Amino acid sequence: MKTFERDELDNLEHRYRTRLINSLSGFKSANLIGSQDVDGQLNLAIVSSVVHLGANPPLIGLVMRPNSVPRHTFANITETGLFTINQVSAEFWQAAHQTSARYAQEQSEFDVVGLTPEFLNDFDAPFVAESQLKYGVKLIEVKPIEVNNTEFVIGEIMQIHVGESAVRADGYVDIESIETVAISGLDSYHVTNRLSRLSYAKPDKPVSSLTLDGQQAAPFENQFAVVQN
Repeated sequence: MKTFERDELDNLEHRYRTRLINSLSGFKSANLIGSQDVDGQLNLAIVSSVVHLGANPPLIGLVMRPNSVPRHTFANITETGLFTINQVSAEFWQAAHQTSARYAQEQSEFDVVGLTPEFLNDFDAPFVAESQLKYGVKLIEVKPIEVNNTEFVIGEIMQIHVGESAVRADGYVDIESIETVAISGLDSYHVTNRLSRLSYAKPDKPVSSLTLDGQQAAPFENQFAVVQN
């Protein structure tokens, strides 16, 4: 096993260190952030930092990089207060990756990479038509992260658009069925292979597999022993 001590990290070549550290958090969701400025100029940017914050109210968060260079997505979000999050699928993952290039503000990534903007249900930010799971978000607050000059953007989910067959009976969204893509590191893209859904874990009861609709199936064999108090 290879070991890196903290003092060694600072001496690594810059891009090597960046790839190494970005790989440590494992698989991350691949999402496109859709936004527009006050003049209606559309913007699209891939991110891998979207996280669930709560279901009631429905909150989502994402980390934005430092503003040492122009960040069109962050500027649009703070100016208009609205943006969309569009999950990337195996149908257009290469186009999604290309949005990470530094295009001029007057260039729309939608046009450059060949994805289609759409406006849904009077929400004033562009969705990606090709995405099968997308939602409109209203900005709630921005939390500066002083240690590395990033910004943590917190938003409230205002509307959700998802392929009907992906929503299961108990509310679970089967993102694997719509070929949602995950990212590892900075540039490695993956599709997933589900092991199983699992029952709610309790201290005195072994877990069971669940169907996609949340119904209990058979307990797993050869599980670790349940310790009785």
